[in-house]
Amino acid sequence: MGAALEILGITGPIYCAIALGYWATRQGLFTQSDMQVFGKFTLNLALPALLFNALSQRTVAEILNPAYLLAYAMGALVVTGGALLWARKVKGHSLSFGSMMAMGMSCPNSGFVGYPIMLLSFGPVAGVALALNMVVENLLMIPLLLAVADSDGGLAGRWRGLIGQTLKNLAQNPMIWGIVGGFLFSLSGWVMPAPLGRTVDLFAQASAALSLFVIGGSLVGLQVNGLQGTVAQIVVGKLLISPLVMWAVLTWVVPIADPALRSAVLLTSALPMMGIYTILSQRHGHGAVSAAAALVTTVLSFFSLSGLLWVLQHHPL
Repeated sequence: MGAALEILGITGPIYCAIALGYWATRQGLFTQSDMQVFGKFTLNLALPALLFNALSQRTVAEILNPAYLLAYAMGALVVTGGALLWARKVKGHSLSFGSMMAMGMSCPNSGFVGYPIMLLSFGPVAGVALALNMVVENLLMIPLLLAVADSDGGLAGRWRGLIGQTLKNLAQNPMIWGIVGGFLFSLSGWVMPAPLGRTVDLFAQASAALSLFVIGGSLVGLQVNGLQGTVAQIVVGKLLISPLVMWAVLTWVVPIADPALRSAVLLTSALPMMGIYTILSQRHGHGAVSAAAALVTTVLSFFSLSGLLWVLQHHPL
């Protein structure tokens, strides 16, 4: 009973904040457009400040963890490849539809959901795990899956343009700048002036609660009707297959020495899909399916993540 309450003490506040965002938006206290504004604040200011703090206050040896990067990338790529094969060869879907399914199964919500849970579960290492996750997601997984989806529209020969657009997006991504700035401060040993450092701290501290509130508000109005089959496949892939693949990678292929980071990458693989999943899927007309999958996955992840945390507590990797 005590162990169950301890796990509930971690996941309960996370999903209560999500539920509060849903309730407040459903009751009209906030609108969907308000959630977009809150989301922009979180993505463009709060999370970059968090990433900067997490990296700038640690040594490079603490931050750079090739085993973590390799394990995360390998697990995500295996799930992506399997999802694409399933969608194309078994279900007969288009390449862009398969890419949408693969993105739902392999790209987690590291910032909005993962960081708050890891912070409560593993403490300060959560910031490092978030930064490492962002590197793999922004430099590898998202560009790769968008390129696969775009190739379905006759753009297969435009790789130079796709690469150029990817680099442009990275250069304009505030979270990448937060990571780069944190690395530079870590390498140089610079210390920010106290007033500026406290300002960054204020924005960083706003990220956890606000990001969860945004997730809840964004779920209002989403529908699952008529999409149950595809949604079920994405949910199983994200909440069950993805963590099983990551467990296999950690067990037999790429062991991670730090037990906290080892648990963090496994937990990352079991998170619901990233917050911009629906937005990216809308580019190819798959917004309805992706929104329904995000709704169901987020709700069910309360139970799957609670179960995984219990397993990690009683049977550490």
